[in-house]
Amino acid sequence: MFAIFRKEIGSFFNSLIAYMVMVVFLTAIGLIIWVFPDSNILDYGYADMGSFFRLAPYVLLFLIPAVTMRSIAEEARNGTLELLLTKPITNADLVIGKFLANWSLVLLTLLPTLIYYYSIYQLGSPVGNIDSAAVAGSYIGLLLFSGAVVAMGLWASSLNDNQIVAFILGVFIAFIWYVGFSAVSQMLGTGVLSKLFLWIALDEQYLALGKGLVDSRNVIYLLSLIAFFLVLTLWRVEKLRK
Repeated sequence: MFAIFRKEIGSFFNSLIAYMVMVVFLTAIGLIIWVFPDSNILDYGYADMGSFFRLAPYVLLFLIPAVTMRSIAEEARNGTLELLLTKPITNADLVIGKFLANWSLVLLTLLPTLIYYYSIYQLGSPVGNIDSAAVAGSYIGLLLFSGAVVAMGLWASSLNDNQIVAFILGVFIAFIWYVGFSAVSQMLGTGVLSKLFLWIALDEQYLALGKGLVDSRNVIYLLSLIAFFLVLTLWRVEKLRK
């Protein structure tokens, strides 16, 4: 597993992938938070990171599948997946190693955004006038949300050897899970089925963690969603290995 992890991380930073992901995400989020008039924190007048946590998932919905699309699809297209599968590593090592590498890249991309928190903390009147508990909960939610989208992207990448198809499929799955189920819930009105769709909606779970109180039920659900898509990916890799 760690050999796969090191290989993936090395491939990210030996190419432009890691740098492009970081630059694109931080530039897009920086413009949204500090420049664009409709979401500009300085014009908003409150020491709050709500606009960042509200809009960051939409950027990640496209950025993460762009990273994960090559993880298995490129290996299958180049014939290196068969070579990897002949080595003394288990299928689980392969899947988990690739997942951790992709998730780590996303975490490294999110790390510099702590500067936003420090800046807003200092800009508060008085200094420190920001709901730090809500920020911490939102970061936990964003990390788990990212993990779920990475797992979805890996599964999409395992379904075929075309990176573009893997990217489109990854975006589609993540988008449906993030906003699609909530929309279905609203269409159903009230009732058990509506509540079920609302519960499994990724945005509902993510936003719940940003309220300042980390509920273990939300954390368990997001971890279970990650595990679910990793199991699907593992099943796919096992079929490729036969």
